[in-house]
Amino acid sequence: MNLEGVAAIVTGGASGLGQATAQRFAKEGAKVAIFDLDTSAGEALAQEVGGIFAKVDVTKPEDVSNALSAAAAVHGEARILVNCAGIVAGARVVGPDGLPANLADFARVIEINLIGTFNVLAQFAARLLKMEPLGEERGVIVNTASVAAFDGKIGQAAYSASKSAVAGMTLPIAREFAKHAVRIVSIAPGIFGTPMLTTLPQAAQDRLGKPLFPARPGYPDEFARLVRDIVGNPMLNGETIRLDGAIRLEP
Repeated sequence: MNLEGVAAIVTGGASGLGQATAQRFAKEGAKVAIFDLDTSAGEALAQEVGGIFAKVDVTKPEDVSNALSAAAAVHGEARILVNCAGIVAGARVVGPDGLPANLADFARVIEINLIGTFNVLAQFAARLLKMEPLGEERGVIVNTASVAAFDGKIGQAAYSASKSAVAGMTLPIAREFAKHAVRIVSIAPGIFGTPMLTTLPQAAQDRLGKPLFPARPGYPDEFARLVRDIVGNPMLNGETIRLDGAIRLEP
């Protein structure tokens, strides 16, 4: 799918991987709507890329519905969705104090990373399926998983569970949407230089390790370039792609 003149939604678009994706899409002529909770950064980026911003809590159906309608009113119905909204959190199942993990903390990670992704995806798709195809396909959905879905570290039970579920729902959704000419692909990033990484204590960053090659954190635009390649290649569908420099997280 060619991005020129096509409307796109990027959740978590005010920073990190979402920001880089919004910027790359805009450079290639897409009409970008940024969904995020950070109003200041989101509005600034929307102005930079000539797009629009909507304050959205991805876990709230009404927020998502209102934002999709607002974006459609300005750009027309979107054909591309990139879900980057998410949080990282760490906690052992049984803490040093011998107490079990706080269930509310576990549920919050699942709610944002998994249920929030599904909420936006489902509402976006319900609108997309009513549109006529644009050439060979109607649209494309890209979700963000993580390498932690496959080799999560100690303390990442909630995060790994949320991201493995994102990867796990990719194929069944691709199968469901196949007859509608809508593709879905997930990306599982490794260590990337985003606020999610840089806000961690340095000791925690060091424990994450380095990719095999290149032995550095990924650049957010390298993620955005893969998103662009997915959108442009109709044979990419129903798959979760590791983007990680061959890193394998140690326990």
